[in-house]
Amino acid sequence: MKQIKLTALIFGLLLFGCNKLSKGEDKTNLSKENIEFKTKDSITSQVPNSMVRNIKQDANGHILIASYNGVFRYDGKSFTNITSKINLPSFWDVLEDRKENLWFATKDSGVYYYNKKSFQHFTTKEGLPNNRIVSIYEDKAGNIWFATGGGASRYDGKSFRNFTTKEGLPNNDLTTIMEDKTGKLWFGTRGKACYYDGKSFIVFKDKEGKAFNNIWSIIEDRKGNIWLGHNGLWRYDGSTFTKVSQRGASNIIEDKKGNIWTTGAVKPNGDWTLSRYDQKYLYNKKPTVTEIMSLKGTGMLCGILEANDGSIWFGSLNGVYRYDGKTITDFKSK
Repeated sequence: MKQIKLTALIFGLLLFGCNKLSKGEDKTNLSKENIEFKTKDSITSQVPNSMVRNIKQDANGHILIASYNGVFRYDGKSFTNITSKINLPSFWDVLEDRKENLWFATKDSGVYYYNKKSFQHFTTKEGLPNNRIVSIYEDKAGNIWFATGGGASRYDGKSFRNFTTKEGLPNNDLTTIMEDKTGKLWFGTRGKACYYDGKSFIVFKDKEGKAFNNIWSIIEDRKGNIWLGHNGLWRYDGSTFTKVSQRGASNIIEDKKGNIWTTGAVKPNGDWTLSRYDQKYLYNKKPTVTEIMSLKGTGMLCGILEANDGSIWFGSLNGVYRYDGKTITDFKSK
């Protein structure tokens, strides 16, 4: 196993560097950590080495990685391309449902269902409104939802029910779906975002009456607050939308300690960063944010996962990283 260790200073000079706060970012206190960086060569050549859009964890604790060159499973030692038989690149998302079956979202070829024995392929021929599937979500009732390029689609195990602008959806080009504790479904789109109360779609707006556009991530924290990214990081407490930070938030998660993690572009230079917002200061006028990693130039950071062991996994244009609180590991093939 080949390991290359670089100090945080050298790493910053060679690859990533740290952003400075722009004039518009006076609502956060930016802190830094001394982080070691290492490259870990896998014992197998099957390692995601293209864009990693989303990362999940299965019931066995394995890491599932949806990338542009396949969906990979990491068992703690090596990577396996579990979609190699499909022979299709460009996967956007992966989901293990409550029955431990796997669902794979593709960039332009619909959805694949895998029961650990065989694959089943769903496209517009089977009822999907569009073959570009950006994300997959399972609701409390066990229905599988798909955010597609042609609307939202719900699969009950037998058939698809589609929701488009004809049913009241404000935009058919979806990015994300999330069900909150009250049963409302939240939809991010490339246009206006909304929620669905079971009867109608409601476009939500800030206190100035402006809709939230082009939202790629919506989560609910343990307190029931809704977090979303729209020209920064926003929080909704059930009555009021509050802009927490100007920093980009294309992907958002809450960890076990209540910290909020984001990946997104930071103005004015557009560097992509992995950031952590300390739960102790989330409700302060100036919340404390720690910049864990920054990619300059054409770099991009994508989906985020907190694994069972507390490590943070995140995707990029060129593969996947893991942060264990001290060290960032970049997984590469030999």
